Amino acid sequence: MESLLDDVRGLTATLVEAAAGAGWGRDERALVETLTAMEQLSCAIAGVQADCAVALDASVRAREAAQGVRAARQGRGVAAQVGLARQESPHRARALVGFAKDLATDLPRTREALLTGRLNEFRAMVIARESGCLDAEQRLALDEAICAPGVLDGLGTRQLAGELRKRVAEIDPAAVVRRHERAVRDRNVTVRPAPDGMAYLTGLLPLTQAVAAYAALRKEADRLIAAGDPRGRGQIMADLTVERLTGQKVAQDVPISVTLVMSDRSLLGAAHEPAVMPGHGSVPAQVAREAVARACTTTQAWIRRLYADPGGDLVALSTRQRLATDGLAAYLEARDQGICRTPWCDAPARHVDHVLPDADGGRTDDLNTQQLCVACNLSKQAPGWYQEPVPDDPLGRHTVQTTTPTGHRHRSRAPAPPAPAVAPRACGCRPLVVEIYRNLPRIEYELVT
Repeated sequence: MESLLDDVRGLTATLVEAAAGAGWGRDERALVETLTAMEQLSCAIAGVQADCAVALDASVRAREAAQGVRAARQGRGVAAQVGLARQESPHRARALVGFAKDLATDLPRTREALLTGRLNEFRAMVIARESGCLDAEQRLALDEAICAPGVLDGLGTRQLAGELRKRVAEIDPAAVVRRHERAVRDRNVTVRPAPDGMAYLTGLLPLTQAVAAYAALRKEADRLIAAGDPRGRGQIMADLTVERLTGQKVAQDVPISVTLVMSDRSLLGAAHEPAVMPGHGSVPAQVAREAVARACTTTQAWIRRLYADPGGDLVALSTRQRLATDGLAAYLEARDQGICRTPWCDAPARHVDHVLPDADGGRTDDLNTQQLCVACNLSKQAPGWYQEPVPDDPLGRHTVQTTTPTGHRHRSRAPAPPAPAVAPRACGCRPLVVEIYRNLPRIEYELVT
């Protein structure tokens, strides 16, 4: 294994050297051949990574079984280790581990095509996904047929998915129906950040319902355009979505309980440093100021300082309670910005977690707490995982070091908060939290300096 690792590191160094000094020249044929060779190498690497993930899962499960860990809990931290190693989110890592197991058991021809460069990782995952409703014997037969010589040649990803769905429906129509029923049960609505202070509000719906909802929005937008509305069709449909979901008369009105974290100079001055909406991302400074201004005239806003003392340090956050107080939880949401603190995990935070467990003497204070998603909080409880706060971070931000069962260390640093107008050691000014509420009778400010 060590010699293999040395070979891989040597190849990586050679490729980096070649890229740095090649200049690539103008031999177009050689450039195309290099692209082809690198793509085949990338596919082979993905195949080897899948094999490594399967081997890691088997090894961890065998070790934990020998340690007496219950079967239901064995292998719980494997996906988290794979995610850290591949610099992927735990959600993505779980999908990769499941995909790797499929290749090792039910899809040997797909695995072979990946290792030889006939399929890339994404297209191989399409095969695994679309065949997932079949039993092992049926998957083996489909795998053999779809990876037969000539079938994959020139087939686009969308065409590949369509061909797989057609064959799956022919093999087991009842399995397709059961899969659809499960998908209907999984219907949901999600929100995720987009560039330029925007966000995607996505509804995963049954096809007929989604088409009907879109048609209704489009029909109303066309009626308003015909009546002289100057907005574009897309703008009207977006505004109608907000108005119909929230009951507002005007889409731009702030609905209910929106929190912005911004610096004093962005709120009260003309600075351009973005504000942050915990869990959703940054908001341009001017957009945030306008939202606060609308709240001051039509609703109600509280403005409070994030930190309390003139030295810029936190006050009264230490508690003997095992569960985080509301004040500590609100502070952590602002500090960690509503995103799971695990490296490369972009999931919304759901748990306030003790870095050093309460059972091991961990305190319920700002240094020993962090925000995690549900999956990461469960993964760190697997045998062999250890976390500790790092009090002397060079950037002065809250830092946690995670040690995995293999001894690898990963550090997580809290996002940088908005910068104050004056150094905190001089006046105690720190980022401000603006909470905007709807339909409340008066406006109150608590602006401490």
